[in-house]
Amino acid sequence: MEEVLMVSGLVGTQIVFALYLVFLNKVLNLGVHPLFLVVFSNLTGSLFLLPFAVVLERKKWPRTLTPTLGIQLASQAIGGVTVFQTLTLLGVEKTSPAIAAAMPNLAPGFTFIIAACLRLEKVEMRCKFTWTKIIGTILCLTGVIAMSFLQSPTTSSKLTYKVSLGDNNETEWIIGCGYLFISVVIISCITVLQAVTMQTFRAPFSLCFVTFSVGAIFTAITQIIVEGKMEIGSTAISLTGVIGIVLLGGAVTGVCVTFQTWCVKQKGPVLVSMFSPIQTVFSAVFAALILRQLISIGSTTGIALMFAGLYMFLWAKKKESYQVPDDIAKVTVNDVEKPLLS
Repeated sequence: MEEVLMVSGLVGTQIVFALYLVFLNKVLNLGVHPLFLVVFSNLTGSLFLLPFAVVLERKKWPRTLTPTLGIQLASQAIGGVTVFQTLTLLGVEKTSPAIAAAMPNLAPGFTFIIAACLRLEKVEMRCKFTWTKIIGTILCLTGVIAMSFLQSPTTSSKLTYKVSLGDNNETEWIIGCGYLFISVVIISCITVLQAVTMQTFRAPFSLCFVTFSVGAIFTAITQIIVEGKMEIGSTAISLTGVIGIVLLGGAVTGVCVTFQTWCVKQKGPVLVSMFSPIQTVFSAVFAALILRQLISIGSTTGIALMFAGLYMFLWAKKKESYQVPDDIAKVTVNDVEKPLLS
């Protein structure tokens, strides 16, 4: 019964995320400022996570906030909230929800590369699974290139294809894909940093709460410095309506993040990652039905390549986790390598 609940919940979570991306695209097109959305959605998410953090993890909180832990938490807040989410929203504005949902499928490959460079992930070049992961990552990158440069908004459909800001050309599309690509690189770095932080701060709900709340504060400060005040943007929606929308979105996102965190704890990150392409498919369907946005065959091919690369990577990672290293007897307590993605 738990297996059925978990699978159904993961599918439902991805569908909700897909609908939320389409919803965000519509809200941004109406003129709501991306930074305003980041601030209030993360404040809402942090308030939702606070009870879980206090009730379930209070005994796991570190007794003192060391300078190292403080820097790690601040870096995750700035990178994972202020920079990552702002770039993602800018990317959604200039492309489409389907592309925005597809791009995060690059994250496992990038995380593997970064972790390998930092010696947090073992890389054995004589192992077939290592090469499978490398080939999968290359396929994902090829898919991104195809998705970015083979899109032709003006010819993809007889329907009106409206990209945010009213600029319906390939330059805007490529810039938007660039924003999304950079955001994935950043979140991959943050994922590695989270793995390091969790070695001393073993409280995922509390970590998310701190990241969301501090990130919202940093984002608010950024908007005040850049624009002189907290600005909702020039929108046709009333302030009350926008706040209601953001609060609802933050609450829904908080529920989904909490459920995914539970699934990762129960079954590991590989199973959760396998459901991410569902978000891309439903984002494309919802965007076509609600926003009348279609993507070209070229970009669809790129998404297919990305899916193939993702599943190759996840398959290799799963198989690799079953293997017992030949040199396991040689591992000592002084070994500093940690299995990040297992």
